[in-house]
Amino acid sequence: MHLSLYRRFRPDSFDKMVRQEHIVRILKNQIEGNSIGHAYLFTGPRGTGKTTIARIFARAVNCEHPKDGSPCGQCPTCRALQEGSLDISEIDAASNNGVAEMRDLREKVQYPPVTGRYKVYIVDEVHMLTDAAFNALLKTLEEPPAHAIFILATTEPQKIPATILSRCMRLDFKLIPEEDLEKHLRSILDEIGKPYEEEAVAAIARAGAGSDRDMLSIAEACIVYSDKLTYDAVCAVLGAADFHETAKLVSAMLTFDLETAIGCVERVLAEGKSVGVLLKDILQLLSRITVAKTCKNAEKLLSLPKELFAEVKSIAERADGRAVLRATEILIKTESELRFVSSPRISLETAILRASHPESDADSEALIVRINHLEEALKKGVPAVSAIPMSEVWHAETPAPTKETPPEDDFSFPEEEPIFEEAYFSDEPAPRSKERGEREAPAMQNIPQPQTKRHAEVPVPAPTSEPAPQTVQPISPGEMTAEVAFGKFMRALRKTPRSGVLFTMCADLLATFEGETLVLTTESDTIATALRREDHRKAMEDIFAQIGISSFEVRKQGAKPALKNAVEELKNDFGDYPIEIK
Repeated sequence: MHLSLYRRFRPDSFDKMVRQEHIVRILKNQIEGNSIGHAYLFTGPRGTGKTTIARIFARAVNCEHPKDGSPCGQCPTCRALQEGSLDISEIDAASNNGVAEMRDLREKVQYPPVTGRYKVYIVDEVHMLTDAAFNALLKTLEEPPAHAIFILATTEPQKIPATILSRCMRLDFKLIPEEDLEKHLRSILDEIGKPYEEEAVAAIARAGAGSDRDMLSIAEACIVYSDKLTYDAVCAVLGAADFHETAKLVSAMLTFDLETAIGCVERVLAEGKSVGVLLKDILQLLSRITVAKTCKNAEKLLSLPKELFAEVKSIAERADGRAVLRATEILIKTESELRFVSSPRISLETAILRASHPESDADSEALIVRINHLEEALKKGVPAVSAIPMSEVWHAETPAPTKETPPEDDFSFPEEEPIFEEAYFSDEPAPRSKERGEREAPAMQNIPQPQTKRHAEVPVPAPTSEPAPQTVQPISPGEMTAEVAFGKFMRALRKTPRSGVLFTMCADLLATFEGETLVLTTESDTIATALRREDHRKAMEDIFAQIGISSFEVRKQGAKPALKNAVEELKNDFGDYPIEIK
């Protein structure tokens, strides 16, 4: 008769157990000190040895000559218990969960043991008992006969009544580390004479997810798949998608190549892979990319074949960390939503679309990913952004770097100076009309009006390796208009090293004076929030201080001005009337 691996290699002594040392030590000390309890609760994840340890303990407490707390297996009692005895009873509470079964147990527990000193009752999946069954068991657990021991095993202790929990010694089992699972699997494969690859053993142990029984069940299917246990055979048995196709999909997603990413999804699903399996493989690969990007010993941690690890490492080096994090969060949320949707394929494609196209998101994470993408392009020497409206800057695709890309530290300004409309940013104050000091429109036709959105060519300057900040001759605020002040600010910002991103965000601002405060307004709430960040605001304060502006404010268009500025405006407009602030 064929026995499964987990039954064939089930440990028969404490020394053969895979981990759970803390529990083994407690039980051994109780057996050696003759201080055995009457009720135990074994709780923990499936496949971690709860029932196995319960059986070993049941034989050990009845053994005539225990060895280091484990049954000797040679005495008459051990041989009788191995062949089957009424002194050890296993009850499956999942199928015997009624009050009648517990009443029957309560009656039988009164009879003394047949061969050993104790009668041991192992109740598996005890959380499945009904409330009436728990009540029937309660009195027996509280005052059991001296020869009775109860071992309750469960994976969900929160479902057991507190009255039962308080009468048991609780022992919590832990998940088994992958290293120990690999060691156990190697010993089994060596014993049965099965050749194997180290990467295959690591993959099976990882698929076991801390459960020794789950690992051996997967290993049994992989062993009969081919003559030699290989990594490809394990992937085929687990039903995983092709690694290289999944890697191509994830690489395209992290580099914002939407067309390639969606094409890979279609090809994988056309091969018959389910949406859930593909999503799981993508998340697993993103996890490996994170490890490869952050850990120095990533190759040892991942235990992948060399060519596969090289591909993972290559993707990790090209990908932005925030892009990896954002894609992982999007796909994890999609995985939790798949059980409730009627079209899982569309949900997956939508998630891939969002991860591959951050321009479609207005949240802060997507903005940071796009800014990082722009900064990376500037570091690689990509030409400045072409002259386009600021509302379209975030949707413009950065050109691919040329073959002759300068080293990262070899920066230089473009040879051609950016072209500004000198009349618009002139140092001369604009003429004012006699009534209420309104500015007259400039005579030049090509100057945009302050209330309309400007579309001037504002190239993003490339940073330099040697900073050479230049100061601007300060002017008192009373001697300049808002346009002049903003023009001086933009020229000083353009000459400041490593200010390309800040320059781009400021290029579309509108400037007005409210008293002594220069107010910069924008239609984009995202740009307004970004400019209020501490690093950007500090840089702007330093440049405004050079031109004599001590107070400025960044505001979204339509936002209400501060109360102080509103009061000053009322006083200027209605100077003949007394104004009282309450």
